[in-house]
Amino acid sequence: MKKIIFATQNRHKFEEIRKALVGAPVEISPAFQFPGIPEVLEDGNTLEENALKKARVVSGVTGIPAMADDTGLFVEALGGQPGIYAARFAGEGCSYEDNVRKLLKLLEGVPEKFRKAIFRTVVSVVFPGEDPVFLDGEVTGTITEVRRGIHGFGYDPVFQPEGSSKVFAEMTLGEKNKLSHRGKALQKVERLLDRKFRAHSL
Repeated sequence: MKKIIFATQNRHKFEEIRKALVGAPVEISPAFQFPGIPEVLEDGNTLEENALKKARVVSGVTGIPAMADDTGLFVEALGGQPGIYAARFAGEGCSYEDNVRKLLKLLEGVPEKFRKAIFRTVVSVVFPGEDPVFLDGEVTGTITEVRRGIHGFGYDPVFQPEGSSKVFAEMTLGEKNKLSHRGKALQKVERLLDRKFRAHSL
């Protein structure tokens, strides 16, 4: 079976990805199964730059097609912060809890109507010898005043997507993948992989 590597060391994220791409005609392996892959410094100025850098490094080291994502959280009341620095909002080496705590602290006293936020994910797919492909997804929602739910990771306990009464952390993985920024991007990825790998198997 054909293989593609998803450039992540995050096991929670990979579980989401694996579930979302369960119908893809290709074996999807996480980068943490390849010990020779170096840690990639995400120092780009855009989600696209960071996603591409990770995918290129993984594909270059292994010679196998690779994809990587980068996600930003853009909060209206904070002038778009944390933006592309969502994963390290509270500083290098911070935990998910640290990031959520800082976000809620900065939004203390801000009314619900001003707590709007956009989650955006960009996935870069790199096939050796070809131009990279970029696919994205985004969802609009609100940052809640308190944490809710027990599932997911990152900002899932405080992000309530528009039209839903639940935050991501209150949803099953299947429910989240239908609505989330990453889930929408991965739907596009699955269609790309279907065209690419099914066509090659005919």
